Amino acid sequence: MINYLQLLRNIGQFDSVTTGATIPLGQFTLVYSENGRGKTTLAAVLRSLATGNPLPITERRRLAAQHPPHVVLGCGVPPPAIFENNAWNRTLTGLVVFDDVFVDANIHSGLVVDAGHRQNLHDLILGARGVDLSRQLQGLVARIEQHNRALREKAAAIQDTVREGFSVDEFCTLSELPGVDAEIEATERALAAARDQDAVGTAPLFETLGLPAFDAEAIDRVLQRGMPDLDATAEAQVRHHVARLGAGGEQWVGDGMERLPQPDGESTCPFCAQDLAGSLLIAHYRAYFSAAYRDLRRAITDATESVRRAHAGDVPVAFERAVRVAGERRLFWSRFCQVPDVAIDTAAFVRSWNAAREAVNAALTEKQSAPLERRALDQRARDAIARYDELRQQIAGLSGALIAANEPIRVVQKQAAGASPNTIPQNLARLKATKARYTPDIAAACVDYLAEKKAKDCTEDEREAAKSTLDGYRTIEFPALQTVINGYLRQFNAGFRLDSVTSMSTRGGPACAYNLVINETPVSIGGGTPAQGEPSFRNTLSSGDRNTLALAFFFASLDQDAGLADKVVVIDDPISSLDDHRSLTTVQEIRRLAQRTGQVIVLSHNKPFLCRLWEGADPTVRAALEVVRDGTGSTLRAWDVAQNSITEHDSRHARLREFLASNTGDMREVARSIRPHLEGFLRVACPEWFMPRTLLGPFRNLCRALL
Repeated sequence: MINYLQLLRNIGQFDSVTTGATIPLGQFTLVYSENGRGKTTLAAVLRSLATGNPLPITERRRLAAQHPPHVVLGCGVPPPAIFENNAWNRTLTGLVVFDDVFVDANIHSGLVVDAGHRQNLHDLILGARGVDLSRQLQGLVARIEQHNRALREKAAAIQDTVREGFSVDEFCTLSELPGVDAEIEATERALAAARDQDAVGTAPLFETLGLPAFDAEAIDRVLQRGMPDLDATAEAQVRHHVARLGAGGEQWVGDGMERLPQPDGESTCPFCAQDLAGSLLIAHYRAYFSAAYRDLRRAITDATESVRRAHAGDVPVAFERAVRVAGERRLFWSRFCQVPDVAIDTAAFVRSWNAAREAVNAALTEKQSAPLERRALDQRARDAIARYDELRQQIAGLSGALIAANEPIRVVQKQAAGASPNTIPQNLARLKATKARYTPDIAAACVDYLAEKKAKDCTEDEREAAKSTLDGYRTIEFPALQTVINGYLRQFNAGFRLDSVTSMSTRGGPACAYNLVINETPVSIGGGTPAQGEPSFRNTLSSGDRNTLALAFFFASLDQDAGLADKVVVIDDPISSLDDHRSLTTVQEIRRLAQRTGQVIVLSHNKPFLCRLWEGADPTVRAALEVVRDGTGSTLRAWDVAQNSITEHDSRHARLREFLASNTGDMREVARSIRPHLEGFLRVACPEWFMPRTLLGPFRNLCRALL
């Protein structure tokens, strides 16, 4: 409750007014003011007190004042409410104000009902509990917007380049895949194979790589062969003789023995024609160069030929070519599957090969020159063969690996034949995105994003629950309020009613929508500009109707307020443009309201309206003050409502009777009262002769004429 207007300084017409401190306000307080004296300023001060918004006061700072506005109001228990330095030390939240600002904010602006009016009216209709529910819902909506902004920021930390075309949500929910690098490599190869299907399908597989071996044991057996049955004397004689012949002598003699006649034939030398019958050396020759000797030489020759065939000069060339082909095939197939690396130093292989071959050929050549001389591969030859065998085993191992690689190559060929080049890239993108998803920095960003998304989901659940609760409340309150408003409109004898009072969602928030029903025809007040000539709020309601509608909304909203008993209600000039019936109805509703609230303060320029309110009010709780001129400004003083409730006719009548009875009073005022009092009486007593605006002199002349 507001008890005193202790100080009004530097605001509107109030320079420094303290007289209000001596005028206690009542539970039902009337404030009279002439136009321009400060009534609207008082309403603005009270509105600022209710909301805590300094603007209604600061925008009314007294012109030419050196100091800012300063207001002190006694409100209930101490301390007083003080406005100083553009701020209140406390507010009065249970205070509601009906004035032009209320109408302009909640009902209409002149001839227009816009989106802002419908949104504010929505809160007005809902009442305190509904507003709390609505604010709770709007708070959750705002939190969701904060979540959305946070999600956009966190999503920006997960760059498009790592997501491989996936949305942020899809990317963050990818499951971790062990061995993803191998999967990526295999998929990339499958994609390459699918894109090159023809070449993959026709490309040759790997062939066996191999090097011929040196059979050292067989060669040793040939080198160690001799003629164990040959007479030692014959062998010694022949060797002695052959040695005298020089290099190749044994072979030359052996070849010549092929031309000697057989022992049972003639014994003439085919070269010198001498008789050989008595030659002991020839006999030794025949024993030495026997069939066994020839067999031995053939064995040596065969071994030498075998080595030559297996290790001839074109064989290394063929091997080098095979290695080169294998390398080319490996280069091709390595794009599509795992294949062994063909890393062979063919020059080193050939050098080792030649060394072993030359060592073997040298041993066989020496054996060929002296077949009966027992020999063996020397250590140098064996080492050369051993080194060559090591390299040959390496080739054999590589060859086996390459042949084994033919199986996965066949799988690649089969898959490539039936693969879709459009599907594999999708799988590859998913694998690459999965790998990127679980790198440390990106994984942390995804965890933040998912946590924010989960928080948003929880807030959305809360929003849906709050929306459901608010919708249920609206379902009950809006139809009920429609009924209450139409009841007030009937009391005001309005020619219209409301229909379809509902809640609607707009971009600016929840809003109230309703129709006016005039002559059973709905007229929408919704958004948009009505077509020219069509019925609308602008052209179907008079100024009085619009003010009546605002009063009906205001009174109905108070009826819905469960805390009305503790409210302070301020009503500023409510009967603007109202006729006598609606003014009287307003008086009745304000009287009824005063019985249900903590305090009602009514401000008006209309004395008869305020006097009607005063007459029906409880004398124990009513108070009145007026705003009057004080020099160039205004001040406050107590108002004698009873004196202002007497009509001028009754006042003049009392003055004349007092003069007749006691011969007292202001003689000038008595004299001035006689004529207008008589004229007023005659207008009532002789209405057919003393018309309105008729003066006493002409009426007297008329009376004399009739006499």
